[in-house]
Amino acid sequence: MLQHQFPSVQSNAAAYLQHLCFGDNKIKAEIRRQGGIQLLVDLLDHRMTEVHRSACGALRNLVYGKANDDNKIALKNCGGIPALVRLLRKTTDLEIRELVTGVLWNLSSCDALKMPIIQDTLAVLTNAVIIPHSGWENSPLQDDRKIQLHSSQVLRNATGCLRNVSSAGEEARRRMRECEGLTDALLYVIQSALGSSEIDSKTVENCVCILRNLSYRLAAETSQGQHMGTDELDGLLCGEAGGKDAESSGCWGKKKKKKKSQDQWDGVGPLPDCAEPPKGIQMLWHPSIVKPYLTLLSECSNADTLEGAAGALQNLAAGSWKWSVYIRAAVRKEKGLPILVELLRIDNDRVVCAVATALRNMALDVRNKELIGKYAMRDLVHRLPGGNNSNNAASKAMSDDTVTAVCCTLHEVITKNMENAKALRDAGGIEKLVGISKSKGDKHSPKVVKAASQVLNSMWQYRDLRSLYKKDGWSQYHFVASSSTIERDRQRPYSSSRTPSISPVRVSPNNRSASAPASPREMISLKERKTDYESTGSNATYHGTKGEHTSRKDTMTAQNTGISTLYRNSYGAPTEDIKHNQVSAQPVPQEPSRKDYETYQPFQNSTRNYDESFFEDQVHHRPPASEYTMHLGLKSTGNYVDFYSAARPYSELNYETSHYPASPDSWV
Repeated sequence: MLQHQFPSVQSNAAAYLQHLCFGDNKIKAEIRRQGGIQLLVDLLDHRMTEVHRSACGALRNLVYGKANDDNKIALKNCGGIPALVRLLRKTTDLEIRELVTGVLWNLSSCDALKMPIIQDTLAVLTNAVIIPHSGWENSPLQDDRKIQLHSSQVLRNATGCLRNVSSAGEEARRRMRECEGLTDALLYVIQSALGSSEIDSKTVENCVCILRNLSYRLAAETSQGQHMGTDELDGLLCGEAGGKDAESSGCWGKKKKKKKSQDQWDGVGPLPDCAEPPKGIQMLWHPSIVKPYLTLLSECSNADTLEGAAGALQNLAAGSWKWSVYIRAAVRKEKGLPILVELLRIDNDRVVCAVATALRNMALDVRNKELIGKYAMRDLVHRLPGGNNSNNAASKAMSDDTVTAVCCTLHEVITKNMENAKALRDAGGIEKLVGISKSKGDKHSPKVVKAASQVLNSMWQYRDLRSLYKKDGWSQYHFVASSSTIERDRQRPYSSSRTPSISPVRVSPNNRSASAPASPREMISLKERKTDYESTGSNATYHGTKGEHTSRKDTMTAQNTGISTLYRNSYGAPTEDIKHNQVSAQPVPQEPSRKDYETYQPFQNSTRNYDESFFEDQVHHRPPASEYTMHLGLKSTGNYVDFYSAARPYSELNYETSHYPASPDSWV
């Protein structure tokens, strides 16, 4: 019937196939075996619009769901992706454009098709959908036009597709960064949504997650990062270290203290070497991007967007290249530290995990470290499980990855800062850390125990504080006995059974610090951290190496610089497709699994797989527009879900909120 001479028969046959295969994977497989996918792809070049509509609807259902990856590959082998691109180029029918981008969104959840989709569709999706629908070329937009553009389902589908494929590895990120107009349009969508109800929309969420993925390993993967010279890097690091550390000793004795480099920027005054406004790829790392991210973090109630924005800042603040230094200063200048600290109180495990690792990267800046230790220590300690706090249910409910992230942040904050170590003791952190480290794996996983032990071991290095510890009833046994195996374990190679995603240690010559992928949910492994923080040894770093499709978590040592950074790996979506506009009964939204989360890099966020594909629809009985609105965004089987309430679910930990007084370094 699909080959019938009458277009009306072909259209009805395709529509009936769409109806038959709705929710039935067996029928979908049978249609593939009977050659139905090839016939439907052939109909995409038909002359009749109604045939296009029915064929796209059937294909969308056929390639919905992770269980139907064979159908997705079959569609690609039949030349389906180029056919969809041709149809998207020539059609002006809004519904068909929505269907075509929906098919592409479903296809993008298959790892094997991510690079082919980038090769065939990136330019078309950018120039024919994202740029026109974002309004970037026509900016400034009128207020009434913003809502219309951001509620566009075509834009939502296109950004959902690119969100998935942005986790396909280094080559995918390179192509997307170099795609003219893509970064500008994505940022414009975010900026024009600020202050409106669209800030919590799926489109904004997709844009944030794409930008987070593209912010991953910028220093190592871009020409600007690779061309950064050793002298320039040394000057920036010396500028951050300050004081005695500004004079470093080399093979021939102490180097003379250089004059303040023009490249050093502390967040005040004009930015060095930035005479022209940033554009294109430069916008990914320019400090001006900090403000939109911070606005999202302070105003948005979509937990996935919050996690994505925090992860983007985490990626940008990772490492030691010039722009990472600038980003850390810009966050302080824009009063971003209190915003991040406030989000530690959110009752959402993934958000707390992302924010904690972002704070850890921010603490690489000496002044940020002082401010975090002074004003955020209590919030960090309250996120640790244990202690005498009667209202500690929220902390107990946190995942091991989040607890590990908090411990690693504490570890960075007290490194080379005795006042912060004392603040940790004053906040009651020792009791909780000792409780974790002495649990022997009964209550906490080995990585959590090691993370807590690492913090305690570093606290013991401050001899001037030992009298205070002993006055509180603590002895050396509480600080170092439990961490006696850390150094031994550090020498041991990683076991493949240790975590689901461990990759070999790599050292980045560009960052001069190694980074290892660890997913948003699979946080920090501490095997590469040295026990003595006074040395120039390594700190745990997060870096995404997989590229990639599944969550990866590796730890690496920071070489030479002694600076630990955390990168968040590819920010990909869930492993399953999303149902939108489903005509039949909609299942209750549920939290998706996180197995496809890419890792956090050395304080750099990651490119996680956003395998949130589009939807599966029954043909006929098309619901009215009101029903579309009702169902949209209800369920996502991906990393991100769409059913968070408008109000932020703050944790009910029993402690008072600190009022941050004005400080010389502009905390508030």
